[in-house]
Amino acid sequence: MTDPGTPARVPLAADRKAILHPHEQERYRTLNRLPAGPAVATHVEWYWSVRWDMRGRAPYFAEVLPYPCMHLTFEQDGDRRGSFVNGVCTTKYVRELAGAGETFGVRFRPGGFGAFTGFDVGAFKDRAVPAAEVLPDIGDLADRVLAESGDPGRRRVVEDYLGTRPVPDDPNYRRVLEIAAAMAGDPELTRVDQVAERFGVPVRTVQRLFRRYIGAGPKWVLRRYRLQDGADLLARGRTADLAALAAELGYFDQAHFTREFTAEVGMAPLEYAKNSLRSRDEVTSKVLPAS
Repeated sequence: MTDPGTPARVPLAADRKAILHPHEQERYRTLNRLPAGPAVATHVEWYWSVRWDMRGRAPYFAEVLPYPCMHLTFEQDGDRRGSFVNGVCTTKYVRELAGAGETFGVRFRPGGFGAFTGFDVGAFKDRAVPAAEVLPDIGDLADRVLAESGDPGRRRVVEDYLGTRPVPDDPNYRRVLEIAAAMAGDPELTRVDQVAERFGVPVRTVQRLFRRYIGAGPKWVLRRYRLQDGADLLARGRTADLAALAAELGYFDQAHFTREFTAEVGMAPLEYAKNSLRSRDEVTSKVLPAS
């Protein structure tokens, strides 16, 4: 499972496109990320941990537009404790943060879990299942991970497990990974036929590979990346010309962008931008002394 030559797409601390209302969320939970070690970097992009303590406070609902990736999570949250395989989530993901809890997660690269396990991962789409149903040899890994007090120790325990599994080289996975990286990094890619032409692969082949390795079609993956781009730009204050923003993201017009954004995020683009900027200003005012 070794191929350290594939770098993380962007610096871990800077990647928050998937997080909705990022400044608001910072009030309610901590988020930490660690890079994958060379023994697993072919298939794993990074590790992440979220911790919260809402005792004495009303629950908070953290919202995410997830990447087209699968996750292996180790969780202790009230009565929920154990390890879980989380398939690609095609809708907004909402997690209630109540009481005190934490999750340590393994984010696989797009297609990485399918290549690592050999499974056709479409069956996991929009589902979370106990890890033992998918990885029969996982044993007491959840207990050993959660017994570690720090994230570096948890990463070591997970990599001791993942890094010893023999995984054959998979040219199809490498192609999926290459295509997904282009989709994520090039905002001018907005249609599947563009992707197929760039990589010299028939559209039907791209569709088949994505459904096998990622669990969702390439059209959805493109739309998710562009919608994440839009949410990130809005959260950073890009509100001057929504028509131009919609065009940059590949939408037919502003109305189509507004309709899809509202359906996926739960509020209109300008409302989301105002909410995000207000939360950013509130967080900043608590950190910086008054002049």
